[in-house]
Amino acid sequence: MPHALGRLPRDATVYVAGHGGLVGSAIVRHLRREGFTRIVGARSAELDLRDTAATRAFVERERPDVVVIAAAKVGGILANSRYPVEFLADNLRIQLNLLQAAHEFDVERLLFLGSSCIYPKFAPQPISESSLLTGPLEPTNDAYAVAKIAGITQIDALRRQYGRHWISAMPTNLYGPGDNFDLENSHVLPALMRKYHEAVVRGDGEVVVWGTGTPRREFLHVDDLAAACLFLLEHYDEPGPINVGVGRTCGSGSSPR
Repeated sequence: MPHALGRLPRDATVYVAGHGGLVGSAIVRHLRREGFTRIVGARSAELDLRDTAATRAFVERERPDVVVIAAAKVGGILANSRYPVEFLADNLRIQLNLLQAAHEFDVERLLFLGSSCIYPKFAPQPISESSLLTGPLEPTNDAYAVAKIAGITQIDALRRQYGRHWISAMPTNLYGPGDNFDLENSHVLPALMRKYHEAVVRGDGEVVVWGTGTPRREFLHVDDLAAACLFLLEHYDEPGPINVGVGRTCGSGSSPR
């Protein structure tokens, strides 16, 4: 498929890595609604993306025209702070294996999805892309953030060295169908939803949330992110991260507890 920004052929083979997760499943739903007929993916039980040979074999077999990297080891503040080794190592392996295979088999368009945690802890608000690497990261999720920053850097390196038309997007805090509501491993919004729901069911008079109440967060429905991903694949071709959000914030505690 020759490179040209604009409408992607609806018969292009699109590999959504992480298609069973919150983000990946939303992207698959949106692509189907938009008429894409050749969407491929593999569950983690079928394909371990940390395995270089297995990842390469999958990409060689499917020969996708487009790749969306929504696969990652993810979790909330508690999980990130408890398991930084796994969050760094697993995500670096996943990204490296997918990008190496995509380059070897000449994938035309690729979208790498990161996270807003790549930005410094005290970045000016609202956070702009220019804040990247201008200050220290939030210590509780710095390992995950460094992995995602490495992914952005590798995308840009492939653009410079090999002329790849690949891009990176950084979503804000997400929620929607397929979310993780585990109180220890989820992100802030699903954890808050579960805590308030259970408090109502029990008849509790209050819910305790970590933090001072002063932090503000921006939330985006995952289906809106999916629509943005297709728009970027069809209309955007620049180095560095591009933020994806709604441009409005609301108050929340600094964590879901």
